[in-house]
This record gives sequence, C-alpha cells and structure tokens, in this order.
Amino acid sequence: MSFPSSLSRRNFLAFAGIGAVSTLAGCASTVDNGTVVSPVQYTGSPRPFRTWFSSYDGEQPDPAVIYAALDDGGFHVPPVPYQQIDQRFYRQRVVDPTGEAPGTVVVNTTQRMLYVTEQGGTAMRYGIGVGREGFAWQGRGVIQWRKKWPRWNPPDEMVARQPELVKFSIANGGMDPGLKNPLGARALYIFEDKQDSLYRLHGNPDWRSIGKAVSSGCVRLLNQDVIDLYDRVPERAPILVTS
Repeated sequence: MSFPSSLSRRNFLAFAGIGAVSTLAGCASTVDNGTVVSPVQYTGSPRPFRTWFSSYDGEQPDPAVIYAALDDGGFHVPPVPYQQIDQRFYRQRVVDPTGEAPGTVVVNTTQRMLYVTEQGGTAMRYGIGVGREGFAWQGRGVIQWRKKWPRWNPPDEMVARQPELVKFSIANGGMDPGLKNPLGARALYIFEDKQDSLYRLHGNPDWRSIGKAVSSGCVRLLNQDVIDLYDRVPERAPILVTS
C-alpha cells in the first residue's frame, strides 16, 4: 500500500479514524498474533542499506546482563526471556549499514531494525516491532523531545471505537505510567518540518512483538532497549525512517 506524497501521516490518521488530537496521543499499542501489514514506500533518497549481517569483531553486550530485571523510575522492569527471541534482534553493535552521519537514528521498518550511528563506522542496533501506524510515516525528522515513563492518551476516535478505553481518555487524563502502559518505559517524539508527525519510538510491555509487524502501534522496543536508546539519543537528534 502506498500513499501519495501529499498525503501526510497526520491526514492518513485522520482518514483512518485514528485521529490527531493530542501530541501525546499517537501510537496505540496492542498485542496480537503478529498480523503482517504492508509498508508505504519512502520516496526520498537514503543511502542503500547493506544486509543486517553487518559484521563487527568487537565485544558485544551480554544479553543475560542487558535484558536482566532492573529498577527504573520507581518501577520494577521484569527480565526479558531473550532466549525466546531471534538473536539478530538483540541489542548489538554492528558495522554501520546506513551511511548516515554519526548521531543519527535510522529505522528500517522492513528489517525491523533501529540503528544509532556512531563515530568510527559502527552503529548500535536494536530489534523493533512495527505496527500499521509505524508504516504510515517515512522520511526525515528530528526527535523533538523524549519522555521517561510517559502517560498514554488514546485519541477520542479510538475511545469511540473502544469504549473500554474511556477511563484513559484525554479528558480523563490518560493512562498512568507503568508496565502496562502501551508506551512503556520511554517515548521519543518525532517532528517533521517543526510539526508533530505523531510518530513515536517507545517501550513495549510485550517482548513477543519484537521482529514482527503487528496490528497497532508505531515503533516499539523492549523496555530495556528503549531505556538504553533514550540515554544514547539527545533531543533534536536527526532521524530517518525508511523501508
């Protein structure tokens, strides 16, 4: 499925009934059986990716350590059963396949990978899950701001379709931060041309969605990974989203 360049993510959400009500509203996240959705085509000109098998001979993070339980912001984040996740989606350092300047965040929705480019030709890579909203916007932008343990505010249109969410509506103040919050431990908010794209990178309460295209949500990372990403990426960092 593709969209003409004149159809912005904001308009797409409006036509789809998802809504653009609040800058904190975007990207509902639900857990399902991994339904595949089709990406739109980015018509810009990013440099071509090399394969995800980008080799790196240096020391890699120990998954038993980086996916262990941790206490953060008053919440106890449980361990990730990383043995049940494809190893290519573990957080790891790779030879940079993007060609982007150091300090750039690059999301490849087809690969289900997110990269943070580094000096010296390497990048830190994270496995991601992508929902249909995650495919609805591609291009270049900036990370306008970041939030630890954000509130989730489902748009009014979503509440109308799912009345059980009324207690989390914008009028009722949204969902409190916590492990069950769809945005997880961190959220990074993406702007394009100084306007909110409604595109988010955020934590994820369900490790099963990593590496999958699921029915709803933007780009989700394991909570341990989004905490690490938050510490590596400052506000105003450039971001490229591409397939």
